[in-house]
Amino acid sequence: MQLLGSGSVSKMKTTLAEPVEYRLPLGDSEVAMNPLLSKKIHIRYLGAINCTHCGRKTNKSFSQGYCYPCFKKLPQCDTCIMSPEKCHFQEGTCRDAAWGEANCFTPHIVYLANSSGVKVGITRGTQVPTRWIDQGAVQALPIFRVQTRLQSGLIERLLGEYVADKTNWRAMLKGQVDELDLAVVRDELMAKCAQGIEGLLEQHGVQALQAIDNGEAININYPVIEYPTKVVTHNLDKTPEVEGVLLGIKGQYLILDTGVINMRKYTAYQIELSSE
Repeated sequence: MQLLGSGSVSKMKTTLAEPVEYRLPLGDSEVAMNPLLSKKIHIRYLGAINCTHCGRKTNKSFSQGYCYPCFKKLPQCDTCIMSPEKCHFQEGTCRDAAWGEANCFTPHIVYLANSSGVKVGITRGTQVPTRWIDQGAVQALPIFRVQTRLQSGLIERLLGEYVADKTNWRAMLKGQVDELDLAVVRDELMAKCAQGIEGLLEQHGVQALQAIDNGEAININYPVIEYPTKVVTHNLDKTPEVEGVLLGIKGQYLILDTGVINMRKYTAYQIELSSE
């Protein structure tokens, strides 16, 4: 086995290409993952986790890479990040107003994606198409452009009454995803939610919530040689050494012939990556 890199893990970086190109950050370096397809790789957890924000050593990672004190005080770990419609900035209780202004009062996209069936989601405008790739979507279509994260959350909650807002990650990893006409789905949702959307437009203004009527769906292809028929997961906390032939990469998962591993889950873990 040849050591390819070691250090603190961050979520894989991606480039939209045919197929998607993946790079795994390890400390100050990045390992190109696509060339490792069909090769045996070895992942070893070194037994240390250092908070991705403050660097403090922690026995457990919270919210994908943070120590408990940072998890409790940082705005990016607040409940409104997972549920944007719960934004409490206007109440003066944001954990860090400057962070909130920079990250939440910025253009966001509401989109439809097909990763394990149709779902609605949101992301900052700067995270297109990265967010779609991270979720393992094979198709994605932007449907609204809004001014704030709160507004995107309100639309997501409205549309979420008719479509899922989460990915069935096991189905996504099995590759059992039928192609959809997302434009048709969009039009059906807009009709069903017309009254609710009109109410949001009256409240926030037509300049704040802009429907993307002419958006084009993009198709995303992943570097996968073979999908698993049964999804078995590796857990570095229970088994600190994982080995197997790399059969594919999708979302933030490595697909090995011995099981799958979500690399984003282990953000801030110190690991070594080796290959034949």
